[in-house]
Amino acid sequence: MNPPPWRIVFFGTPSFAIPSLEGLLRGPDRVVGVVTQPDRERGRGRKIAFSPIKELALQHGHNPLQPEKAKDEDFQRALKDLRPDLCVVVAYGQILPKSVLKIPKYGAVNVHASLLPKYRGAAPIAWAILKREKVTGVTTIVMDEGMDTGDVLMQSEVPIGIEDTCQTLHDRLAVLGAGLLLGTLEKMKSGNIRRVPQDHSKATYAPPLKKEDGHIDWKEEAEEIDRQVRGFNPWPGAFTRWEGRLLRIYKGAVRERVLAGKTGTVVWVGSDFIEVEAGKDAYLIREVQLEGRKRMSIREFLSGHPIPVGTAFD
Repeated sequence: MNPPPWRIVFFGTPSFAIPSLEGLLRGPDRVVGVVTQPDRERGRGRKIAFSPIKELALQHGHNPLQPEKAKDEDFQRALKDLRPDLCVVVAYGQILPKSVLKIPKYGAVNVHASLLPKYRGAAPIAWAILKREKVTGVTTIVMDEGMDTGDVLMQSEVPIGIEDTCQTLHDRLAVLGAGLLLGTLEKMKSGNIRRVPQDHSKATYAPPLKKEDGHIDWKEEAEEIDRQVRGFNPWPGAFTRWEGRLLRIYKGAVRERVLAGKTGTVVWVGSDFIEVEAGKDAYLIREVQLEGRKRMSIREFLSGHPIPVGTAFD
């Protein structure tokens, strides 16, 4: 006999949460409410933009709750009125207080984009690339009042490829997390799941990214620059400066080469790359975006912006 469907309230904001909400909407349980961050001004025109989760919720007939803070009393009353059996939280953007966590009958389950206790925090995907990890994954936990500190329910791993960017890894983990979430809920309802406390002594952290983190130091090894380019793609974007203008770099590669000139200097210009001397080896720039212009291949860029050998970035 199948267990009765649960009443679920979903908390989420960015695109990473979309596959999880879509999976719940297709599944046997009832999504009785959606919670997302308030609408924000975005872009140069500072237009009001909905979160990806709000857009999806509206398409399915849900008018989401959007509290500025989860501790807001009016919000908590509205949440209680939904009578949730479970809250599911995927990249919502706030730590939920105890007063919220105790509302659902079975507590709250979070999907986190790392193999906890590694990379607790806001930017686990980028930091896994930056820290030379070969493997990452997703974890479902029972939420407590800490930041990604709850007991582990299930985990699933994926390798990090040598060409993976934060975006490509994000997309794979979002789908993997949705599948892990549905598997977790199935096991919870059958009573066939074990809570495993995290070893807090092994915890590492993934703090939010800042725009200035993307600034390239050409004295670093080319492999480090490559991780920076991949880890900060698409945001905040790794960047250097050329003729006083900001130049974002979105794609490149490492070339093993012994050089003895000045780091940050162009040593070769091909049709599809610019080769720049780094602290060790060279970095081949293949895709860029000049300040105020669109993103383009280096071939397109060079057709309008000649860069001779000897040019120094920064």
